[in-house]
Amino acid sequence: MKLNIVIAALALVTTSAFADHAAREEAKQIIPLKDGGNLYIFQDGKMGKESRVGTTVYLKEGEVLVTSDGRSIPVTSNETARMDFLLTKGHSGN
Repeated sequence: MKLNIVIAALALVTTSAFADHAAREEAKQIIPLKDGGNLYIFQDGKMGKESRVGTTVYLKEGEVLVTSDGRSIPVTSNETARMDFLLTKGHSGN
């Protein structure tokens, strides 16, 4: 039973390690955030956010995000659907 749990945990870690591959390829810039997530800025200037666990986060226009180095970045767009698609691309037959 413990072995099954360990195998499942390793599979989850491996999957989440590569889950954002498509998003990284599409992004012009990826900025690490203070909360452990990442802000993706795409070629068209639009933004999307990934949580520290690899899920899409809803952004509110005008919200201010703090980078890991202490800078403040105002949110200008919310690409939730785009981020969700890119973060899950290549999984479940996508």
